[in-house]
Amino acid sequence: MNELIVELEEITPKEFFGAHNSNLELLKTYFPKIKIVARGNKIRAFGDEEMLEEFDKRLMMLLSHFSKYNKLDENIIERVLTSENSDDYATSDDSNDVLVHGVSGRTIKAQTVNQRKLVEAIRKNDMVFAIGPAGTGKTYTGVALAVRALKNKEVKRIILTRPAVEAGENLGFLPGDLKEKLDPYMQPLYDALRDMIPNEKLVNYIENGTIQIAPLAFMRGRTLDNAFVILDEGQNTTHAQMKMFLTRMGKNAKFLLTGDPGQIDLPRRTISGLKEALLILKGVKGVGIVHLDDKDVIRHKLVKKIIAAYKNIENRN
Repeated sequence: MNELIVELEEITPKEFFGAHNSNLELLKTYFPKIKIVARGNKIRAFGDEEMLEEFDKRLMMLLSHFSKYNKLDENIIERVLTSENSDDYATSDDSNDVLVHGVSGRTIKAQTVNQRKLVEAIRKNDMVFAIGPAGTGKTYTGVALAVRALKNKEVKRIILTRPAVEAGENLGFLPGDLKEKLDPYMQPLYDALRDMIPNEKLVNYIENGTIQIAPLAFMRGRTLDNAFVILDEGQNTTHAQMKMFLTRMGKNAKFLLTGDPGQIDLPRRTISGLKEALLILKGVKGVGIVHLDDKDVIRHKLVKKIIAAYKNIENRN
């Protein structure tokens, strides 16, 4: 009797096999002449060579689908196992607008005109500035683009960073060690990643360094090669910090810098590194600048009204 061993790489077995191994049990019904055993992250199959070849082919199609869409259910399994080729079972929402398929198959797309401009700018340029108020999807769209690049093996790692600047609070009075003090500043980045990458896989990525989340000060002295790098809250960088960050760019790297010039938390009379960089780099080939506005707000409808109200006051002053 022949044996086939398939190891699940970068896929959480529990999620692939389904609740109570429901996906695995369904798979077995399509191959009644093969004995299929799952242990840990390995699948062993026993049977004649021809049947094992067909099983291997269909299993690879299932793994490919799950890796791309983070989703597997009875209908998908049936389509994959009965289709003639891999193109026959693509889901109906698999369009060019989808940036990445998140947790449980959730589709993440650019939802506004300016978000689509951001996607196009990243395609054309190695460095892009995304400027706009809160809630316009700058960070979220950027993280989706980074995850897509990682999934497509265009980069080897994702690096997410923020300047650790207090927004009215005092960092020194927060409890805990340095990591515990800084984690709250990184929380929006963690939140976006959790929407797009299953938790166990995300933990593995962070532990092995495939995804790195760190304050801006930790970027000093590094050369960031083969990476999709996002600097979030760029308006809170100083001149020196921004210059330091921009010169970290290595080979085969994409840099996305996001910021809201209307929410600067730097000390008074300190020039924002983001504002300065926009003036200095304007017109430099390879650098894209995309402006988002209140029309791009995708949070609660009140956020759009709040931004407009504050803008009116600032214009009067």
